[in-house]
Amino acid sequence: MALTKISRMTEADLELVTAAVADAEHHTSGEIVTIVTDLSDHYEDIGIAWASGVAFVALATYATFPNAYIGLINRLTGGWGHEYTTNEYVALLLTAVALKWVGTWLILKWMPLRLWLTPKATKLARVRNHAISLFKVGTESKTVGRTGVLLYLSMLEHRAEIVADEAIASKVAPEVWGDAMVALLDHVKAGNPGQGVAAAVAQMGVVLADHFPKGSENPNELPDRLIQL
Repeated sequence: MALTKISRMTEADLELVTAAVADAEHHTSGEIVTIVTDLSDHYEDIGIAWASGVAFVALATYATFPNAYIGLINRLTGGWGHEYTTNEYVALLLTAVALKWVGTWLILKWMPLRLWLTPKATKLARVRNHAISLFKVGTESKTVGRTGVLLYLSMLEHRAEIVADEAIASKVAPEVWGDAMVALLDHVKAGNPGQGVAAAVAQMGVVLADHFPKGSENPNELPDRLIQL
C-alpha cells in the first residue's frame, strides 16, 4: 500500500540542515550524515501475525460453540435448518476462518493501524536495525579517522537514532547524545522536522568538537546535505 510522503523537506529546511552540518563540522574532524525517511519497515509480518491470531480465535470459538455457529449459518440462509455432515461442517468452518484471516489482513493494510498494533519494542528494534544498515553502507569507515556519525529520523514511527563510527563510539557513550535527541524530537513533535534535524546537528557538533577538535587537515569526506529516502 503506497504511503503519502510526509518526510519531504522544504528547500528552506534543506538549506538549514546543510548549513547546520557545515557549521558543526567547522569545529570538528567528525563528519555528520543526516537521513530522514517516512518508514523503516512495512511490518508485513505484524499484519500476518494479527490476521493469524484473529483466525485462530475464530476457529477456537467455532469449535467450542458449534451450535451457535450453525444457528448463525441458518439465520444467514433464511432460517432453513439443515443437518450438516462432518465434511460440510469442516468446510464451512475453514471457509469462515479463511474469511476472517483475509479480512483482518486487508484491514491491516492500512499502515496507521498496523503501526498502532505493532509493539513499541519491535518498532524500536527495526528503526535501529535500519539505521545501522544505512550507516554501514554510507558512513562506516568512509572517513580516514573513522569519525563519521549518522543522524537518522523515521517519521511515522516517531523514532530517531544516532549511530557513530568506531573512533567516536569508543569515546562517546550513547547517552551523551541525549541533548541532540531531545532537540530533534521536540521540533519534530511541533511539526518542524527540518529545524529539529538542524538543532540536533548543532548539539552533535558540540559533542564532536569536545572529543574530536578540528585538525590542520580536515577534508569534507561525507555529504553535508540532508538525505531523504
